Amino acid sequence: MPRALRACWRVLRLVLHALLGLWTVALHFPRLPPDQQQARVQAWSLGLLACAGVTLELRGSPPQGGPVLLVANHLSWLDIPVMHAARYCRFISKSDVQGWPIVGTLATAAGTLYIERASRRDALRMVASMRDALLAGEVLAVFPEGTTGDGRQLLPFHANLLQAAVAADAPVQPVGLRFLDSSSGATSFAPSFVGDETLLGSIWRTLSAPGITAVVHFGAIEHAQGRDRRAWSQALHAAVDGLRQR
Repeated sequence: MPRALRACWRVLRLVLHALLGLWTVALHFPRLPPDQQQARVQAWSLGLLACAGVTLELRGSPPQGGPVLLVANHLSWLDIPVMHAARYCRFISKSDVQGWPIVGTLATAAGTLYIERASRRDALRMVASMRDALLAGEVLAVFPEGTTGDGRQLLPFHANLLQAAVAADAPVQPVGLRFLDSSSGATSFAPSFVGDETLLGSIWRTLSAPGITAVVHFGAIEHAQGRDRRAWSQALHAAVDGLRQR
């Protein structure tokens, strides 16, 4: 199939899938218990990947339950649905996302916690909210790089969000994300969204690709064991760096 035709077909499927998600959120979510809402989010995310021509490959063992904080590298706009498809979790995201058409509604329904990055006070509030969620036995997820990388080198981690796991005495599980060309097995940079790239350009490039495999590699669960957030962040950086290259 020609690349442009393939991309247009996938765009149509994604639009219909997004509308189905909005319909489900509006009509069904208010009547569903949390576990069924989470199952719907995971199933919808798997469907989104299928619409985009992305196959999910799991390595390692996802957490069976919380409390746990997932710490992953950040490559693409696809990372959140890929993580949701692998294992439902609540993401921490910048507050701007909440106001995005369609995306904001779906993200909020998926349990996203929002943070105003420029506000120190809001950062403290977010740490407290994350701590409370972990104490309640939830599965949270963060991208400590703070932005998307190019996949060639892992950016430094910001340690501040790890404070919630320290405060709640909750475990952290490192996760390595990687995108592969489904045919050759080589690293695919089609879904990348970094630097001067536009979101629409990244989406179009992804949807034009013949086939992509999203690899989610779950590492061993870790505990702080007396480490502060900075020391723990350095150890987790090394763990994620290893997982994303395997």
